[in-house]
Amino acid sequence: MGMMLKTKQLADQLADSIKLQVTEWKERGIQPAMCTILVKGDPASEYYAKVKEKLARKLGIAFHLLTFDDDVTERRLLEEIDKLNSDSDVHGIMLELPVPKHISVQKLSDDIFPLKDVDGISSANKLACMTGGKGLFPATPQSCIRILQHFGFPLRGSNVTLIGRGETVGRPLMHLLLRENATLTICHSHTKDLSAHIAKSEILISAAGKAGLVTCDMVHPELVVIDAGINDTGSGITGDVSPEVFDAVKAMTPVPGGVGTLTSVILFENLMKAMVLQKDGEVNKHGGV
Repeated sequence: MGMMLKTKQLADQLADSIKLQVTEWKERGIQPAMCTILVKGDPASEYYAKVKEKLARKLGIAFHLLTFDDDVTERRLLEEIDKLNSDSDVHGIMLELPVPKHISVQKLSDDIFPLKDVDGISSANKLACMTGGKGLFPATPQSCIRILQHFGFPLRGSNVTLIGRGETVGRPLMHLLLRENATLTICHSHTKDLSAHIAKSEILISAAGKAGLVTCDMVHPELVVIDAGINDTGSGITGDVSPEVFDAVKAMTPVPGGVGTLTSVILFENLMKAMVLQKDGEVNKHGGV
């Protein structure tokens, strides 16, 4: 039986650190504040927005949820983002995804001021992540790396297989893993023999969004598994990795209770970082800060 990599204790430690930083900002007369833009129509997005609002309150952070009907125009959302960019009392801006098809996610993302882009989705922050520059990066990829560091599984020189190349997790995680000097193999829907790649790996990170993708016959006893998949099967939330795999590997994150638990807190850690960058930094014309 492997080691269960539960993250509640780590998330609580990080939350305590954020609370201290929030207190320090307030003592200087500044109330940390984040604003989330939500377009109605996706129940999961509405749920996650409420979860973030609840956590923000616990951390002492002001949280503003701006909700729009699903027929809202792209222009209206861009106007709202421009207002938030100019509002010095708002330190972080987040766009809840998905949005209706008539709205360009990239156009909205790139309109968010990079120093307020706490979700790391703007082209400027994506470029900084890719080139090794300074910026704000997505919380889920950071969560995967933080878990490995916390539990003492080094990335430097380790053979890591990453399943998934999506814009929100896989691609930024790829660049962050390379920053940690991991030896990286990237697998995706066109990979012919997933098992062969996993067999050569010390660490497996799955972010494909496909329930039951990784099974017991594909893993080995010395493997550390980070399951970043979130799948609603109708009977509950599951990851990409079959629960039975836990008995066949060295260590594994649970779903729920693993990557997602830490991700929510790291989002507000990004807000703390954003506030420092807004105070001390300026946007680099080549992307990032």
